[in-house]
Amino acid sequence: MNFSPDSKVYDGAFAIKPLFGTDLALEYTGARDEYLACRSTAWLGTTLCMSPVIDVSGADAAEVLNYCFVNRDFSLMKPGQSKHGIMLNDNGKLIADGVVMYKGDGVWRLYWLAPIAYFAGVAAAQGKDIKAEFVNDEYFYQIDGPKSLEMLEDATHCDLHDLKFGQNKQATIEGTPMTVHRLGMSGALAYEVHGAAADAEVAYAAIRASVEKFGGKPLGFRQYVVLNHTPGGYPNQFQHYGYAFYDTDPGLAEFAKQYCPPQFAAGSLLGNDAAIHVNPWDLGWGYCVNMDHDFRGKAAAEHDKAEYKAGRGRRMVTLEWNTEDVGEVFMSQLRGTDEEPYDPIEQYHDCYNGLNFYSLITAFDVLDGDQSIGFAAGRCYAFYERRMISLACIDAAHAVEGTEVEVLWGQPGHRQKRIRAKVAQFPYYQGEWRNETCDVMAMVPERPYLEA
Repeated sequence: MNFSPDSKVYDGAFAIKPLFGTDLALEYTGARDEYLACRSTAWLGTTLCMSPVIDVSGADAAEVLNYCFVNRDFSLMKPGQSKHGIMLNDNGKLIADGVVMYKGDGVWRLYWLAPIAYFAGVAAAQGKDIKAEFVNDEYFYQIDGPKSLEMLEDATHCDLHDLKFGQNKQATIEGTPMTVHRLGMSGALAYEVHGAAADAEVAYAAIRASVEKFGGKPLGFRQYVVLNHTPGGYPNQFQHYGYAFYDTDPGLAEFAKQYCPPQFAAGSLLGNDAAIHVNPWDLGWGYCVNMDHDFRGKAAAEHDKAEYKAGRGRRMVTLEWNTEDVGEVFMSQLRGTDEEPYDPIEQYHDCYNGLNFYSLITAFDVLDGDQSIGFAAGRCYAFYERRMISLACIDAAHAVEGTEVEVLWGQPGHRQKRIRAKVAQFPYYQGEWRNETCDVMAMVPERPYLEA
């Protein structure tokens, strides 16, 4: 399948609907208070429809999806199943990743996977029966924490105990249809819920009432993404790595300028965007790659897999940043005008640019002496563990718990400091409510709220 046609060929292959507008609260009771709910009760967060939502259909849809993604086989998916879809360029670097759900009747719904619209348009222009349509009329909420199951069953009066990690099912809330997907960001038991924009306020009110009934908290948008993925151990495309849109396909690059957020490296790696481009094994996602089919970037992926098996390449780890060094950077802000301060570190996360964190990936060189061994990104306060942490993608030889490294703090041209750091467990949160492993049948056996 050829994916290098004229860059405008995709224009007629999909339709775009305008995003529905709403206001999102940046903060309710404070970052620490809101976040910690995911370790004791749960928080309720939302991005509404900021995620690109695309429905893919047509007789050749599964064939095109199989070529565009490292995963396989989309034709075998059943309603209620989902995949972590990963798309590569010809060099084996990520250009998109996100959730793929099979709705049934030959329709796949994709989240955060906008490039599929470009590739579907190319395939359609070459005679394939496929259509990709942006469906920007969906709400999206998440309930994250140990009490999330009880809260959501209370709100829906539906038994959700049978829902395994990564699966989804249909439910109703206040008489409106809703998809419930067992997935989250903090690492704890969590559920995403999706439904039509017209039902957004009704669904939110019902869920929030149940969340607060069980002692949970609403989560401000300022905290929603930036405080969860790092301790949860879920590398995120807008915090921990960047997409390599522009490496191998001029048509995709043109498309990306219009429909995908541009991504640039900030921090001490400012100007070195290639440093934050990654392959699946860098992120611990090699298990998603199925080599039994032809897909875009396969030759490069085979090389990266061989490097991984040989103990080379990079690995994703958690870094604990040295308390005294972090304090020294912070204190430099308070020593008067006679001393040049370091770049600010007192903020509880590294999205310096406000809500525009979709553009800048704040990333820092990780050093062993004078040798660069990778990069760190997604720095934040781990409020539960009371540490400053980040994720880091570093050479395999250094990716061993307890290894001492240094993180280069400060943009080029600014005062810089080497902050000592130690490789810690990944994922950082490995509590009893870990979403992938907790047995809700044993941990939440009683369901009195379903009797109403």
